[in-house]
Amino acid sequence: MFVDRRQEMDFLNSLLTRKRPGPAQLALMFGRRRVGKSELLLQWAAQSGIPFTYWEAVKETATQQRTRFFGKLLNVPASSAPVYRSWPELWDAAAPLLIGKRQILILDEVPYAAEADPAMLSALQYAWDQHFQKSEVVLVLCGSQVRVMEKLFSEQSPLFGRLTGQWHLEPLPFSALAEFFPKWDADARVATYAMVGGIPAYLNWFDPDLDLISNIRQTILSPGSMFLAEPAFLLYDEVREPNSYLSILKAIGSGAHTLTEIGERAYIPSTSVTFYLNTLQELRLVERRLPVTQPKAERGRSRSGRYRLSDPYFRFYFQFLEPFLSSSPHNTEQIIEAVRRNLRAFVGVSAFEELAREWTQMQGKAGKLPFVPDAVGSHWSSRVQVDVVAINWKTHGILLGECKWGTDRVDRQVVRELIETKTPLVIKDLPSEGAGWQVYYAFFARSGFTPAAIEMLQKVGGFAVDLNDLDAVLGHGDSHP
Repeated sequence: MFVDRRQEMDFLNSLLTRKRPGPAQLALMFGRRRVGKSELLLQWAAQSGIPFTYWEAVKETATQQRTRFFGKLLNVPASSAPVYRSWPELWDAAAPLLIGKRQILILDEVPYAAEADPAMLSALQYAWDQHFQKSEVVLVLCGSQVRVMEKLFSEQSPLFGRLTGQWHLEPLPFSALAEFFPKWDADARVATYAMVGGIPAYLNWFDPDLDLISNIRQTILSPGSMFLAEPAFLLYDEVREPNSYLSILKAIGSGAHTLTEIGERAYIPSTSVTFYLNTLQELRLVERRLPVTQPKAERGRSRSGRYRLSDPYFRFYFQFLEPFLSSSPHNTEQIIEAVRRNLRAFVGVSAFEELAREWTQMQGKAGKLPFVPDAVGSHWSSRVQVDVVAINWKTHGILLGECKWGTDRVDRQVVRELIETKTPLVIKDLPSEGAGWQVYYAFFARSGFTPAAIEMLQKVGGFAVDLNDLDAVLGHGDSHP
């Protein structure tokens, strides 16, 4: 199923209409595995009405790669294609086939080709400079090894200064889940988003005719499921020493969030932990978060940072699956019971809080909050923690929000605690102890609010956002904020 991707399609279509620097375009598309890069490019090329060639490098010798590639250009089996000893030789032979008419050329998994022959990228620079720069060819390079792809537009890359466009493909937004699971209610879609995020491949693996628990049992936990091998599979293609990285991911997934805690749980010296964490951040598997209330000038040297898994499936895997997978065969029903017992809390502190922050960001941009936020995040200190915080440093406006994924309605006491107890503590954590700040409030509740809670919020001009409200803005509206 191909869903959404309107902004991405607009970007790719713009490559076909640009007149600067010329009709020829050299663009880059990258993103983690399973995010849908190849499918997007194939859909775009097929819809363009322009002749295109798609080639995907695989792990084989450079000669085999060149032979398969030229076979694609000729539309013949690789066994019938000529063999070239080098990439420059191939490009000299390919140029007459590509020049003189509008064509799209997609080179997928470029890192595999560069790995097989380090001269491949220099040869591609040669081909662009000598053959394609003044042609009508639209050349798109694609790859899943994020760090390698990002280096293609660095000063050290042979292609530096030649790219005319680049796009980092992100997972689908929450709104896309309504198309994958049209019969599911918002509760199930939020829980699914907490488990697998917006990765199209994962969403396609789920059966929309089954409920969530049945999908966990039959899709995630079935023998031979790709879900069970996914974290190791993704890391083995990106890093050396994958076991050390897996140990760190496991430590964070089990609740370690500081350098000291992570090192202790992963049994890795603290002097080495930073190196591994930096790599995992480059891979966008881990992120370091700071309180959004911390001024920019202090963020670089702050010790308040907390490391967390940024990939939803990794969060789910290391909390619910990994602890049970050491026994073979794993006990499926034991895992299901752990999911039933702890999924609600997991969803509440992951997807529901993230969607509440996204709602806040979108409403702020739409002018539906008392101020336009400079940033949206959360706040924590030794004294207090608040789930959702939006802040404007110039106007001194701050919005404090709490998220409740429980089955009971939010009552007056919960509202009072934020306003009367937590707010003074947050204010004290602000620069100059919060002098001159105007505070606003929002509550996000899966099950709604009691009349008394609504009355108290109305008195302070606060927002009461239940799951239907959240779903209306994020789940069925424009999926691009």
